[in-house]
Amino acid sequence: MATLDLETFTRLAGTIAGELPSRLLRDLNGGISVLPGKKKDGKYCLMGEYIEDPVLGRVIFIYYGSFREILQDAPAEEWEEELRETILHELRHHVESLAGVDDLSLEEERDLEAEEEGEEA
Repeated sequence: MATLDLETFTRLAGTIAGELPSRLLRDLNGGISVLPGKKKDGKYCLMGEYIEDPVLGRVIFIYYGSFREILQDAPAEEWEEELRETILHELRHHVESLAGVDDLSLEEERDLEAEEEGEEA
């Protein structure tokens, strides 16, 4: 059973987003949205995702179902910490996109490659 239900989780995401400096949210026209499902990318469960889409615009999606699967009955503080880290991580993708760089994606690729190499050893 999940420690935080979807409604509480969504309110918490709104509180965290409300604490962010508005200049970091510039041009994030789709805002930060919590979706009830989970999302997987291969074997990895995605907690959040930054999207740039011609129709949707720029939006951050947070996947409650992914949090529920990974954190389950972890303490509420752990849920909040992970949610805050996820929002900030996705926001970094947004800010880097505005600046015309993609350093975080390169870091993520390196981390995945290192992890896969470690699994093969």
